[in-house]
Amino acid sequence: MAQKTDVPSIVVLGSINMDLVTTTDRRPMPGETVLGTGFAMVPGGKGSNQAIAARRAGGAVQFLGAVGDDVFAAELRRVLTDSRVGVERLRNVDGASGVAAIVVDGGGENSIIVVGGANARMTELSAADLEVIAAADILLCQLEIPIDTVLAGARHARANGTTVLLNPSPAQDLPPELWANVDVAVVNSGEAEQLGTALDPVTHVVVTRGADGADYRGPDGKELSQPSPKVDVIDTTGAGDTFTGALAAAWHRGPEYALTWAGAAGALATTKLGASTSIPTEAEITAALPTQ
Repeated sequence: MAQKTDVPSIVVLGSINMDLVTTTDRRPMPGETVLGTGFAMVPGGKGSNQAIAARRAGGAVQFLGAVGDDVFAAELRRVLTDSRVGVERLRNVDGASGVAAIVVDGGGENSIIVVGGANARMTELSAADLEVIAAADILLCQLEIPIDTVLAGARHARANGTTVLLNPSPAQDLPPELWANVDVAVVNSGEAEQLGTALDPVTHVVVTRGADGADYRGPDGKELSQPSPKVDVIDTTGAGDTFTGALAAAWHRGPEYALTWAGAAGALATTKLGASTSIPTEAEITAALPTQ
């Protein structure tokens, strides 16, 4: 599909949460209490994280989503505007904003419980939302808002020549019509195994493998593998979202370059605590690219 602008125009349709992050030497077993070593409230959500990552990686980004009317709403909006993500289509709804309870252990691995809140009430797209999607180069979606809303966005994007990039997380059964409207799917290795043949209709599939890098499968059997830069891991929270947002920002330069660009971004995101606070800038990603 032809790019509509010089700088990639990306619309992110997805979730925004307040992440409640606890650090501990090890995560508790069922029924066990352990002592934590730290606590922080960090704006997150897969949609918000990917929007910020795409913006910092060089894209022009608009966010379509919802926050509540609680104490978290203003801060969630501010983190997007501070990152120069467009929030004209970020709506306020009654009730709580989305939250995620995250436990990070001494090895940087995490466990996450997400409560949808306002994200679950993102049940329809307005005419203005659809206009923004139609004008963009890429529509980037995840599955932390209602599936019917994602489908409506993807269907409209396809009808207007906008590339649809889906991060089908959390992995689940999806309508065949949604897969039929996806151009690029980004999954981790566990999601790829769970989804199996559901990914077959997608033209471009990227599978992330953590410290082992990422693999790509394209049309006509084309395959690529990209190793991940070696870094000192502090927290893996948000690394996948950073990868996906950076991939969207570089997709117009071709899968091979985009995979390298996103791999550097995702690796850098593991070197700091938190999701949105760990997302690297375009200059930082450039500096981390492997030398030729």
